[in-house]
Amino acid sequence: MTAHHRSSAPHPSRWGLRRTVAAQVFGLQVVLIVLLVAAAAVVLALQSRSESVGAARSRSLAAAAAFANAPGLPQALRSRDPTAALEPLAEAARRGAKVDFVSVMNTDGLRYTDPTRSLIGKRATGDLSRALAGHPFTEVFTGPPSDAVRAVAPVMDARGHVVGLVSAGIEISNVTDLVSRRLPLLLGAAAAALALATLGAALVSRRLSRQTHGLGPAEMTRMYEHNDAVLHAVREGVLIIGSDGQVLLANDEARRLLSLPREAELGNVADLGLAPATEQLLTRGEAVTDAVHLTGERLLAVNLRLTRARAGLGSSVVTLRDTTDLRALAGRAEVARERLQLLYDAGARVGTTLDAVRTAEELAEVVVPRFAEFVTVDLTEPVLSGEEPGGTFTPLRRAAVRGVRETSVLDPAGTRTDIEPGSPLAQCLTAGEALLEADLPGTYDWRHQDPAGGLRAVEEGFGSLIRMPLTSRGVVLGLVSFWRTAESTSYEPDDLSFAEELALRAALSVDNARRFTREHTTAVTLQQSLLPHDLPENRALDVAHRYVPARAGVGGDWFDVIPLPGARVALVIGDVVGHGLHAAVTMGRLRTAVHNFSSLDLSPDEILGHLNDLVLTMDEGSSSLGDGMAVTGATCMYAVYESASGRCTLASAGHLGPALVRPDGAVHFPDVPAGPPLGAANMPFETVELDLAAGTSLVLYTDGLVEERGRDIDVGQRLLRTTLEEQAGLDTEPQEMCRSVFEALAPSHKEDDAALLVARTRLLDPSAVADWEMPADPSAVATVRSEAARRLGEWGLDEIAFNTELILSELLTNAVRYGTAPIRVRLLHSATLTCEVSDSSSTSPHLKRAAALDEGGRGLYLVAQFAERWGTRYPLRGKIIWAEQLLTGPQPQPQPWSVDLDDLDDLEGLGGLEGPGGLEGPGGLGGPDR
Repeated sequence: MTAHHRSSAPHPSRWGLRRTVAAQVFGLQVVLIVLLVAAAAVVLALQSRSESVGAARSRSLAAAAAFANAPGLPQALRSRDPTAALEPLAEAARRGAKVDFVSVMNTDGLRYTDPTRSLIGKRATGDLSRALAGHPFTEVFTGPPSDAVRAVAPVMDARGHVVGLVSAGIEISNVTDLVSRRLPLLLGAAAAALALATLGAALVSRRLSRQTHGLGPAEMTRMYEHNDAVLHAVREGVLIIGSDGQVLLANDEARRLLSLPREAELGNVADLGLAPATEQLLTRGEAVTDAVHLTGERLLAVNLRLTRARAGLGSSVVTLRDTTDLRALAGRAEVARERLQLLYDAGARVGTTLDAVRTAEELAEVVVPRFAEFVTVDLTEPVLSGEEPGGTFTPLRRAAVRGVRETSVLDPAGTRTDIEPGSPLAQCLTAGEALLEADLPGTYDWRHQDPAGGLRAVEEGFGSLIRMPLTSRGVVLGLVSFWRTAESTSYEPDDLSFAEELALRAALSVDNARRFTREHTTAVTLQQSLLPHDLPENRALDVAHRYVPARAGVGGDWFDVIPLPGARVALVIGDVVGHGLHAAVTMGRLRTAVHNFSSLDLSPDEILGHLNDLVLTMDEGSSSLGDGMAVTGATCMYAVYESASGRCTLASAGHLGPALVRPDGAVHFPDVPAGPPLGAANMPFETVELDLAAGTSLVLYTDGLVEERGRDIDVGQRLLRTTLEEQAGLDTEPQEMCRSVFEALAPSHKEDDAALLVARTRLLDPSAVADWEMPADPSAVATVRSEAARRLGEWGLDEIAFNTELILSELLTNAVRYGTAPIRVRLLHSATLTCEVSDSSSTSPHLKRAAALDEGGRGLYLVAQFAERWGTRYPLRGKIIWAEQLLTGPQPQPQPWSVDLDDLDDLEGLGGLEGPGGLEGPGGLGGPDR
């Protein structure tokens, strides 16, 4: 019987079973198809409704916004009869936009127009506050007069004020009608999909039913013959063992491998004469996978699987494979696999940080014990400091040592080794090639560098050694030594290539770490040179500071303390976004600019404005050059503290606000207007004034102190508040407060640098301040000068009384002649003596060299000769001209002429020291230069 003579009438029971299985599959498919089609239809219907509502929103908003922005609409709203003027326009807009209604309302919601005329004059319902605030919006409105999708848009006049509202929309019933019109199409598509899917399932079930017809006797016989031929022809033993230990089947290969007799089938395993271990393996009834079993001289790979019991009894199928000849090859392949895995692990675990010592430690951790029992890694000293190695015989410094046990033979980390010229180690480093010592006890050359240490190594059991230079770009960076004990397999020449691959990977990571160390050191050195080292002395504040660079590189955080005239001090703190040389250089430029702007004695907001202009100019220059070195972001806070009044004026350019620790221990974060960061916008900055009592600590900080990964700024500021309250309770000094804050907030490995500035306020003793208000009368100059001389005598400053009286005479006479009342005089006795003359005029004096025949123009020159420094600053009203004198050292002498104070009274009536010594005229305080 051939395959084509298949029986046309299969066994009825088998046909019925297959038909039943096919019917079940068909039924399950139909159920799944119905569920999927129904779900798809529902999703499409919901999506259609959502799209219809969205389209209604868009159309309504477009209609309302277009009509609200129509020319002349604000004028029509202000006309005597807005309804008559707007109703035809609104109706035309409604028809053009294809919406159900367009209504115009006043700001109180009263309708001027509406398609339903009964609603004109009535107030619209719903929340219109967003439109009254100038923001158009859409909503699905429910309520009288009808449910609708509506949009409300404000009507703006030329000044940007809301003068009316426009509402447009589509009624919900119309939106629902649109969805309903789509439902037949959706249901039809779902029905078609259901029909097609059901037809497909029917075809699949019919095909399954045909392919599972019963086979005839000839086909069954041929199938078993083929299976038997294959079973006995394969080169793998097969055993089928019943649950009672009876051998149900054994092929020829199984008989050969186990030396079974021909009558082994239908016999019991216990009667086959197998070794006890083999018999137990075959009969214990547990699954086995690739278990290597020794039978005689053969190594067999045994697999055992349990079959399902059909007649109440289970059986097990055992396969046997002879692996005797493959064992040696498999061993070599396993070694190769392990080494590939080791190389992979080395690539993933070595060089995870840009630190040369840590890279050496990672290499030792990966290698021990998988390739060596002991490993030592030595690096040249220039590499550790980030420098380029200078030569072969550069001293080595041990960076890492690791082993399977403790040993005193290998020098610990940090040990220095000087390379002796001509030694095998020197030759190894010179040539850049590996050195293999397979038998350490039987050779002596490797002991040349340290004979005593080599003898101890042999006595402790070291058996073989590979020394491999760490080279990168042709430069020797160090040396790695792999050691094995005598109990392990000695190193062979084949191991050199693997050791070289390890060394190359490690050397690349070490070289990257070396270059990073060099760049990091350069950047840190630059930054440290740009930051202030010793803060200037001042009597207004007790200042302490602390700065910690980032772990990965230097950043742009900076701070400064700048003494100002008038017993004032400026506190500055800032942050440049980014890390590296560019951030450090930008920080230095900004710090220099702040010093220059501070010398102009400007207010904090003006200084930040000039600094912002500078950053914008820097960005424009960088962009034109295309060097990518623009300032990506910078913040700054500038505060000026005046010890005479205790007033502190602050301005911020996007910087975090300060913290105040009051003398009673309370911690407060004042509200300082945070302007835009430097370079972000050309906008003015705001100032805030704080009155600080003596002993108040002003704490300025950068975001790197309170913010880090996993901790928000708010959490960091709460932690800062807690720390400051604790330190305030202990009455700690600013320096101790800095240390405590950093210990509490700044971890040891920060991703951003952090700066902290703590300034504790002092108030100038009221007895060290003399203040007078002088009438605008030249005769009053002598009175003020006499009062000043008397006060200088009380302060013990008689030696500078002459210079002070001369300076006051010049400044007061000029204020009387060219200033405006009120005129005030103030003397401040602190580290210096400061003379201040203020008036309500804002004209600025200029220092100018007067010609020989000029009547005036020498006044400021005279003041500049007698004072250490002088200048002008501008408060909110008027100006203050100040001059400072040192209290110690030689006092300036009048040059190139001398002045007799006895003549001052006679000159005051004429405006002070007129002529050669006067301040008025061209170049004086009252001349054309004002």
